[in-house]
Amino acid sequence: MADTKVGVYICTGCEIGENVNMEKVTEYVDEESSPAVLKQVPFLCGKEGLSEIQKDVEGEGINRVCVAACSPRVMWDVFEFGPDVVVDRANIRELAVWSYNAPDLPEPEEEELADPLSMMVRDYIRMSVAKLERTNKPEAEPMDLTKTIMVLGGGFTGLTAALNAANTGYDVVLVEKEDQLGGFAAKMYKQTPTKHPYHDAEPPTIAELISQVEGNDKIKVMTKTQLELIKGAPGKFRVTVKNNGEDQELKIGSLVLATGWKPYDASKLDSLGYGKIKNVVTNIELETMAKDQKMVRPSDGQPVQTAAFIQCAGQRDAEHLSYCSSVCCMGSLKQAGYVREQGDDAKAYIFYKDMRTPGVFENYYRAAQDDPGIFLTKSEIQEITEGEDGKVIVKVTDTLLGEDFEVEVDLLVLATGMVPTISDEPVLKLGYRQGEQIPDLDLFDGFADSNYICFPYETRRTGIYAAGCVRQPMSMGTAKDDAAGAALKSIQCLESINRGVAVHPRAGDPTYPKFNMVRCTQCKRCTEECPFGALDDDEKGTPEPNTTRCRRCGTCMGACPERVISFDTYSVSMLNEMIASVQVPEDEEEGGYRMLVLVCENDAYPALDMAAMRKKKWSSYVRFIPIRCLGSVNTQWIAEAMSKGMDGVLLLGCKYGDDYQCHFIKGSELCNKRMDNIGETLERLQVEAERVQQKQISIDEYDKIPQIIDDFIEEVEGYGPNPYKGF
Repeated sequence: MADTKVGVYICTGCEIGENVNMEKVTEYVDEESSPAVLKQVPFLCGKEGLSEIQKDVEGEGINRVCVAACSPRVMWDVFEFGPDVVVDRANIRELAVWSYNAPDLPEPEEEELADPLSMMVRDYIRMSVAKLERTNKPEAEPMDLTKTIMVLGGGFTGLTAALNAANTGYDVVLVEKEDQLGGFAAKMYKQTPTKHPYHDAEPPTIAELISQVEGNDKIKVMTKTQLELIKGAPGKFRVTVKNNGEDQELKIGSLVLATGWKPYDASKLDSLGYGKIKNVVTNIELETMAKDQKMVRPSDGQPVQTAAFIQCAGQRDAEHLSYCSSVCCMGSLKQAGYVREQGDDAKAYIFYKDMRTPGVFENYYRAAQDDPGIFLTKSEIQEITEGEDGKVIVKVTDTLLGEDFEVEVDLLVLATGMVPTISDEPVLKLGYRQGEQIPDLDLFDGFADSNYICFPYETRRTGIYAAGCVRQPMSMGTAKDDAAGAALKSIQCLESINRGVAVHPRAGDPTYPKFNMVRCTQCKRCTEECPFGALDDDEKGTPEPNTTRCRRCGTCMGACPERVISFDTYSVSMLNEMIASVQVPEDEEEGGYRMLVLVCENDAYPALDMAAMRKKKWSSYVRFIPIRCLGSVNTQWIAEAMSKGMDGVLLLGCKYGDDYQCHFIKGSELCNKRMDNIGETLERLQVEAERVQQKQISIDEYDKIPQIIDDFIEEVEGYGPNPYKGF
């Protein structure tokens, strides 16, 4: 390994040179950090600036470059100097020059104290140099991988996903537990319209889709096959399936979860007559009747001439399903058409809370309105009783016209909702230390969903992507797009791990956690707290990393009390050295207070940039260090900051809870839980626990940052300077 040679390049453009005392900055950095090269350049991002750095890389052997200029979130693809050169960006523009709020301080008497802005700039440069000196050039972990994609579920979504993946050149294994493909789509009599003018239901297209899949050489179809176990990790999953009574182990790279949905248990809807009145059926049962050409009453086999449909049966209801299943309104419009097919005198009544037919499907709703045999009204169901000759009497109130009325029909149809197959049983059967099931399904009503803005299609298990009605209630049209998205994510996963880099959300990151097992005490904190189940363990509790499951958040590093976990570009010791490189004035009256702010790189750090770009100002007492996630915060960093004399530490990260925005799901929440440990650390140091606080912020709340910082500083100033200051 070549010796580390650091070059520091300070940009003087973008108002930096005209506001910062460059002489004081360069003199201090040269004396304290002693870089091999230290230069000021008018515009580092320009052709001349980049050439200057490249010349030193080639001529001086510089292999660590500190770019002291703008935020790493801009010009992110400009500062590339070859695979052997590690670059770090010291953000002196947004975090110092543009956001600088001059404090009311006397002229410093100490020679080493400069003006507050120059002190900020040189601290950020020193921190960057300290980081570079402890950064190892990342190297991918060698491994034997497979690029086969498994699709679980042979319904409409699964078939579409399999075909999409196969058409891009990947081998696909399609697993279906039933003896034939198609799922619920194959049981339909008709499907809702897919083309202009969107007036009439259409014959199902599922047979054509099945034919395409079965005729594709890239797709291996396994029907009557049960998933038994998934072990391993992306790129090297070992999947056990039972086919014809025999177990088979398949090597799989990534998986698409498309196991679909099942109808809500209608036996719970006895208040609507189901199970009590023979001629009350569900929408699923009516679909089967129509497909079998048996539109007759269950009680006596007489033809159905009149039918009523109750929408949201057991949906949007705290006692049943809290959500809308998205397809029931369209489905009832379609099935009302089935009733009308029974004769010119046939009639259908649809009673709804709200009629939801988004986009072009409003045309379908209008076509039903124009049908003289279909009656629609907003209403509340008052009572359902059985009349003479097996008729069903439906009494409604709160109608559009304000009148109560009742209808007597041959058949009552309950539009029951979708329940994801994964909600009640561990469909995936994961052989992970953290269990068979995807965790926290309750956040999404049992669906294998995620925060769509942050990570669409992703589950809490890397390499497994949910699509269709197992992810959300959706129509076939939406499921078609969803299947394409999940297939693309599964391909992205394979290609990323094949290059030895993270898939998401730190896409392209070549680092991964490395364990110094000699010091491991088998406390199991890392294996228990990893949000993604990346760590298994042996019978003694020693962690067993699965690199391709890992999303590089560093939560395991934050959890470890023995500090045995590190990344090539991120470690406990690295942050300790960065904190130690900040100059803390011994006299707060002369140099001001010092506050360390550990900032989540996903939401809080971008919010800082946005605030600075909008000329928001904050105190020059703070020093920001971006971190991967608040979940990676190790109590050692707090202890280091306080023992060095920092007056306070602010942890600024994503929002957590039911509406979480943490890119690593649990990072901010875990950090909050660890605050008790941090409080104990401060008590041992005999320092007020309130000097360390955690605040939540979303990326669009950038305007709140100055107030958050000012309030924190004001509170800490009330406690006075850190008693360790000066030691």
